[in-house]
Amino acid sequence: MSNEPKIFTLKQVVSSIRKTIEERYHQTYWVKAEMHKLNRFPSGHCFPELLQKEDGKIVAQISGSIWKHNFERINQRFMQVVKEPLKDDTTLLMQVKIAFHETYGLSLQILDIDPNYALGELQRERQETLKRLQKEGLLNANQQLKFPLLPQRIAVISAESSKGLSDFYKVIDQNQWNYAFFKMLFPAYVQGDNAVSSIVHQLRQIEKVKDHFDVVVIVRGGGGEVGLSCYNNYDLCAAIASFSLPVLTGIGHSTNLTVAEMISFRNAITPTELGDFLIQSFHEFSVPLKDAGKSIKRQSISILSEANHRFNRTFEKFSTVSRRRLQEEHYLVRKKQQELIHLAKLSLKTESLNLQRMERMGINAFQTSLKRRDFELKSIQERIPIHVKASLVSEENKLAQLVRSVELMDPIKVLKRGYSITTLNKKTIGADNRPAIGEKVITRTATFTVESEITEVKDQSDE
Repeated sequence: MSNEPKIFTLKQVVSSIRKTIEERYHQTYWVKAEMHKLNRFPSGHCFPELLQKEDGKIVAQISGSIWKHNFERINQRFMQVVKEPLKDDTTLLMQVKIAFHETYGLSLQILDIDPNYALGELQRERQETLKRLQKEGLLNANQQLKFPLLPQRIAVISAESSKGLSDFYKVIDQNQWNYAFFKMLFPAYVQGDNAVSSIVHQLRQIEKVKDHFDVVVIVRGGGGEVGLSCYNNYDLCAAIASFSLPVLTGIGHSTNLTVAEMISFRNAITPTELGDFLIQSFHEFSVPLKDAGKSIKRQSISILSEANHRFNRTFEKFSTVSRRRLQEEHYLVRKKQQELIHLAKLSLKTESLNLQRMERMGINAFQTSLKRRDFELKSIQERIPIHVKASLVSEENKLAQLVRSVELMDPIKVLKRGYSITTLNKKTIGADNRPAIGEKVITRTATFTVESEITEVKDQSDE
């Protein structure tokens, strides 16, 4: 008996392993695992990396394979149900067969994948995020913010090449009412694995300059449920819910709302609809403003009409009062004039009588003197005519002076010389009729009457 060990070739060993595995694992299994990388080759075959994580650590890992004909069938079903093709980093429920190849080693041959399970995973994450936000009091936090009267300054988070972004810009930039918007793009990934960190980063950037904006808008084009899975992520949803400005979302055509849409201030199915909402906000401000302008115009016309009517009534009343007052004053002037003429006539008559009496007295004195002084008759006869003539001239001068004085006392002539008469309460101003500040006085001249309001009163001793 030989003691030499039996030697096998590598092919014999791996072939034995393959036969053993084929005999032991001849049926198919449903396995839940994360497809880390799809690894599709130009041939159409895929060799994904499958793994399982617990507490963020990989606890199991194996290679997989999907032959071309199986991949095309599976991918078509995903497009129908999930609305997106198979992609990396997705937790899936897969029907597999354990396979071992002498060259490629152990792997899981993927025969089928349940697309409905992928949707279920999204729903589970969605419910967990909602529950956590509600527990932390963030579920309605952004919706409780005050929406600006005119959301004119917009911070936009989107991919620069996004069709949804161009649709949004088209709506707000080409509106037929020429409403002007200021917008600034903060570029970010809006789907896929990097979307969460990218959008959260841009929200933090906007927070630093939030005083320059009224609202934040997150827009992207259409996509399926898996493409929107990032919008159920807690970190992204918490950042939106707690943001200090209203966040508006228009992130696709999905029939089911994502958590981000539910907790945002306002969500729209499409970016176009979101643009229409902002235009409508301007309408809601513009239409009442125009109506208010029309109302102000109508009320202004009514007020001006009423004021004009009152002014006309006041003017007519003032004209009537002025005419009546002028008539009264004219009557008083004529009355005064008649009184002065009457007094002048009485004075003239009195002076005439005095002159006659003096003449008689002179004659009597002359006769008496003639009787007593006959011897002075010639001298007196010579002097009497001279004396009488001088007396007459003197008296005539006095009389003329009196007439001139009377004429000078005529108020009309006094006024025509540049003087005026100022009265307070129909009385001339004096110590017993002293004006006070705020009272009105009437000044009359030969040609017009002036009504004045006293603003200052000074005694002659003050000057």
